Amino acid sequence: MASLAKFLMTALIAFALNPLHAQSAASPLKLGVGLFQPDKDKNDATYKPLATYLAARLGRAVELRTVDTWEGLAKSLANGETDLALMGPWGYVLANHEAGAQVVSTILYDGKPEYFAIMVTHPDSGIRSPADLKGRTFAFGDKGSTSGYLIPWHYFMTQGINPDTYFSKVLYTRHQAIETQVAAGQLDAGADYNRNRTAMIEQGLLKAERSKIIWQSAPLPNDAFAVSKTLFQNKALVAQLQVALDSVGAALATQPNLLPVHYTGFLSKDNGFYKPIRDAGLATGKLQLKP
Repeated sequence: MASLAKFLMTALIAFALNPLHAQSAASPLKLGVGLFQPDKDKNDATYKPLATYLAARLGRAVELRTVDTWEGLAKSLANGETDLALMGPWGYVLANHEAGAQVVSTILYDGKPEYFAIMVTHPDSGIRSPADLKGRTFAFGDKGSTSGYLIPWHYFMTQGINPDTYFSKVLYTRHQAIETQVAAGQLDAGADYNRNRTAMIEQGLLKAERSKIIWQSAPLPNDAFAVSKTLFQNKALVAQLQVALDSVGAALATQPNLLPVHYTGFLSKDNGFYKPIRDAGLATGKLQLKP
């Protein structure tokens, strides 16, 4: 009996120490995703395949949750409500600055790790450039948005423009709503990003002839796939996650629904890639240097 008990104890210890068992027994990883699609249900359906793919590659459950504002997603990563996040660059910089979140990869759009902030108007507005916007109505995205808030705000600052006094009315809303209201003539102009405008046109949500780009930024680093400060301490898991994300591009050949159309995979990047966003945050005073 003693030998049997010893055998069982040895077997149980070996099972408990097995890395695959340790991963499967661990609590699920909570993946937060920004509202890249027109509504939460569509967003959940769009990114569920990626969560399932990562779970299989990591040997650990991954729970998907859409967070409907970029600012909210940054806060959720900072306060531990999410472990992983696919988020806009400014939201990432905020989460990094406030809570030590760390980027591990950047998403690729048509093979490129960069995109553009834009300003749009409707063709009948008479607006040809940002110089024509004085006294008009203008919409920014929420205050956690890169292209919808930080970058256009930074541009206006470089032109000596205070949006709070320059425009007759300032709104803060979702990217899709900005495009829709501008195209309908309900707003004179607003901030967006090229990927969103392209997607809305392709999905039939926006008529191209009702949307005119009047300004485009320099290239900006694409959305970040980031992990919480706590999770970043698990170097083995972070390395495994980067390998999994790096494999998404090749996997799209047989699983094209892993990412939305135009998105072609991920590229491993570190915090330095987001320096242009951090610099804009500091220049506008939206980000404060810590003592």
